Amino acid sequence: MQKYIFSVSIFLACFLMLCSNPSVFAKKMYRWVDEHGETTFSDQVPPEDAQYRRESLNQKARVVEVTEQAKTKEQQAMDNRLTDLKKAQEKIIAQQAANDKVLISTFRNIEDMQASLYAKMQALDTQRNVAQGNLKRVENQLETQQKKAAELERNGKKVPPFLLNDIKQTEAQIQEAYAEINRHIEKKNRAKAQFETDIERFKFLTQETKNLSTVDDKTTDNQAADQIGLYVCDTAVLCTKAWLSVHDFFKIYATTPIDTDTDNLIMGRAPAIDSDLSLSISKIQDGNKKQQLFLDIRCRESSLGTELCDSQKVRDIRSAFRPFIEATTGK
Repeated sequence: MQKYIFSVSIFLACFLMLCSNPSVFAKKMYRWVDEHGETTFSDQVPPEDAQYRRESLNQKARVVEVTEQAKTKEQQAMDNRLTDLKKAQEKIIAQQAANDKVLISTFRNIEDMQASLYAKMQALDTQRNVAQGNLKRVENQLETQQKKAAELERNGKKVPPFLLNDIKQTEAQIQEAYAEINRHIEKKNRAKAQFETDIERFKFLTQETKNLSTVDDKTTDNQAADQIGLYVCDTAVLCTKAWLSVHDFFKIYATTPIDTDTDNLIMGRAPAIDSDLSLSISKIQDGNKKQQLFLDIRCRESSLGTELCDSQKVRDIRSAFRPFIEATTGK
């Protein structure tokens, strides 16, 4: 292996000497600079120098290929997280588009949606009535069992174990019946909230409450972006200002502290309890190389955490993202 190491002061002279020697460039040559600022020319790259950014030179000493510096584990992990956020953004956008398509193809107008909501509420009320009927039945059953046990005690007789066990089981059934009724109530509330959200979305998509001539493309884009928590930068300078303001947004809405803070990613610590909201805000380029800031909200992996992430509270946070940035940046 032919290897030549040069100090910066004599780099040009030595490089010209190398160029004048045809044997040096008989093979592909590489040039790289280590962490000490020393430039190396060689026809091979030793393993200990493989992590440096290097250039491949042809026989005329022109750069024909560049191999970027190897990334550290931390840098690679950061890139992976940004990739995941980009996928999450694309997934949300695709899901929103799919939901929009279903709304438009399923309902003709607002009256159809309101009729569907009424039918849904009626069906859920019927289910709750059945649960309440079951509750009444087991409450009567418990009352009968308790009267029988009390009568035995008044007559000086011992309450048999099977009757005590029956009473215990009936009490457990009553608790489950109450829990089932509460689940039906929560299900109805969630269904109503989702319908109300869908109705507002349908109004927006069909512009039933607006004059089409007064709605421009910018308004449409903003309302669509607010559904997923997206801010599109008009310029690089504005994006720099916006990136500063997202720290304030994070402090207001996140319940977990910042775990990662770089030029492209602000990420909160993972949710620890069911009420935690962990925010991630990433700077990502779209297909047109335009920078955009994307808000991702994570909740704890539990039934209550899932319910929180599906709640109006989280939807409101996403909708507040773009207006907050515009208000703080003056744009």
